[in-house]
Amino acid sequence: MIRPLVCAALLLAALPLAALARTANHASDWNGAEINWRDARSGIYEATKSRRPVLMVFHATWCSFCKRFRKVFKDPAVVAASRDFVMILADVDQEKELNSELSPDGSYVPRTLFIDPDGNVSDKLVGGDPQYPHSLDVESPAELLALMKKARHVFDMAPAPAPSAGANPI
Repeated sequence: MIRPLVCAALLLAALPLAALARTANHASDWNGAEINWRDARSGIYEATKSRRPVLMVFHATWCSFCKRFRKVFKDPAVVAASRDFVMILADVDQEKELNSELSPDGSYVPRTLFIDPDGNVSDKLVGGDPQYPHSLDVESPAELLALMKKARHVFDMAPAPAPSAGANPI
């Protein structure tokens, strides 16, 4: 119950900035050239308006595991799958309130949350580590990709559009 309220409060705070889709701090470190990373305010607003789910990554600039996890977001399949989500990148040192509110099992980093457009954190889209379920494999994109694919069913997302027949003439 508290998480939807927090997201609603963040949404209300974001309304004056609604027209300003803001890129997240440090997005360039996380393949911001190919992934449309948003800051929390504009990302939550975008998710609410578009009714798309959120993939939120909490990180810290000093975290060695976070630095390794960045490479996962350079994988072409992750880049393609990211287009189905509102991608939010949150620095735990700059977003302290958000970090404490969205820490269902602790405030460790990196922490990857799948959130529905109403602000509910999914407990079905978690990694394999029972102690840190929102911590994903930082070396390989396989676990993240599997969860992104599973999210299609959990969030009842429409199938990805098929490429048009004339899009790539030979």
